[in-house]
Amino acid sequence: MVMPAIWTGVIAFGLVSIPVSLRSATSSHDVSMHQYHASDGGRIRYQKVCELDDEVVPPEDIVKGVDHESGETVLIADDELDDLPVSSSKTIEVVQFVSGDQIDPIHYERSYYADPGKAAAKPYVLLREALLDSGKIAIVKVALRRRESLAALRPRDDVLVLHTMLWPDEIRRPEVGGLEGEARKQELEMAATLIDTMTGDFDPEEYEDAYQEALRALIDAKARGRKTPSKSKKEAPKAKVINLMDALQKSVEAKEGGRRPAKKAAKKTAKKTAKKAAKKSAPRKQTAKKAAKKSAARKQKSA
Repeated sequence: MVMPAIWTGVIAFGLVSIPVSLRSATSSHDVSMHQYHASDGGRIRYQKVCELDDEVVPPEDIVKGVDHESGETVLIADDELDDLPVSSSKTIEVVQFVSGDQIDPIHYERSYYADPGKAAAKPYVLLREALLDSGKIAIVKVALRRRESLAALRPRDDVLVLHTMLWPDEIRRPEVGGLEGEARKQELEMAATLIDTMTGDFDPEEYEDAYQEALRALIDAKARGRKTPSKSKKEAPKAKVINLMDALQKSVEAKEGGRRPAKKAAKKTAKKTAKKAAKKSAPRKQTAKKAAKKSAARKQKSA
């Protein structure tokens, strides 16, 4: 299902304007669950109630607001929000081009496809190809749902993708202590060996969301009145003091050991196949020998 556009406007690339529309590039595959009354299965509903008079408030009487540090509650109407100066409300303004490796992935927030508008194919392709050739990413500013965002615009396959980004003050600093320890050379070498053993090409199709699959199986079983599937839970490893070198060595052996049976199995299969082929070819050889003897006997008689 094609997601609807959440924004329409133009990409301002110098003096070139490229009409585009944005639609979400991702969606959650999680099962969406609601709340129900346990005794009769009735759906739980929420009402917006005023805490002062305990009255249900209709949508038209609800406004936004904040609790100010002065202790006052500041109410803000929608038309006041609409009047705020946001220059990028209908424009994706390109402000800079940077190398992709300069952007820490922690800055990325949400992803959107930027679809070209009518009669925008040529300038759209121009920008896409220019970004591909240069290896650069466009840093842009855009306002989505009244919120001005910094974003990155980059080519992906045949389209341009816009990633909204967090502002610097929205990224928290790490608060981790006790990292004064230093890794020994042997430990680093063993860790590198383990990394090499586990290295491969990333293919997201190889991974499955086991929890969501189990949840769907549970829902389906209950809906059909069947016995619910049960799987033994894996216990989380307990935190304990370990010999790091020993643990790395065992990890490498386990990973290498996991690969060997496949090779052995392949050899066994090859041997079995060869034996079967030999057995099948044996009767053919015997038949060929018999045919040769018969033809030789006929020649002697005719002679």
